[in-house]
Amino acid sequence: MDRVRVAVQAVDPITLAGLTSCLKSRPELFVVPTHAEADVIVFAADRINAQVLADLRQSAQEVSVPRVLVTNELNPADVLSAVESRVVAVLPRTAATGARLINSVLAAANGGGVMPPDLLGELLKQIDYLQREVLTPRGLSSSGLTTREVDVLRLMADGMDTAEIAQKLCYSERTVKNVIYGVTSRLNLRNRPHAVAYAMRAGAI
Repeated sequence: MDRVRVAVQAVDPITLAGLTSCLKSRPELFVVPTHAEADVIVFAADRINAQVLADLRQSAQEVSVPRVLVTNELNPADVLSAVESRVVAVLPRTAATGARLINSVLAAANGGGVMPPDLLGELLKQIDYLQREVLTPRGLSSSGLTTREVDVLRLMADGMDTAEIAQKLCYSERTVKNVIYGVTSRLNLRNRPHAVAYAMRAGAI
């Protein structure tokens, strides 16, 4: 089995050395020097403030791999911001044993996540609020797509062209083209296949 490549980032050299030593001790992991080489990034900070969140956001824009966050303090209100920055696991520093750290890294590498129950509950509340107060009033789903857009993209995925989609949905061809243009422009998608791929990855179709 391929080893998981892990990069470590910490605000102080002692924490950096401790985390690196722990991760290097495991044969299934391989510590790499840069984020660009990593499958998972371990990020450690004593407390998560606005500057740390900004650093996480910038880092996630540069390298979109899952992150394990080790911290003493994370405001529940900031959980969603952390998750938006590709944080999939949060370990309280006081509970960050070697075994828990390794398990969190492996879970992140396999598409999973690890989060304390209180933070998970807060995250679900924030997502529920976004759905009720932001997305639903605008006719959007959690994927960022409207019902009409999902209908069009589903038929595109089935191989239908513009005329066939229009006939199937009882729309004009202009309406279908406007729907496709709207979703590709809003979500910064390159073309129709990219839009279909986005909808599939988001679980909308």
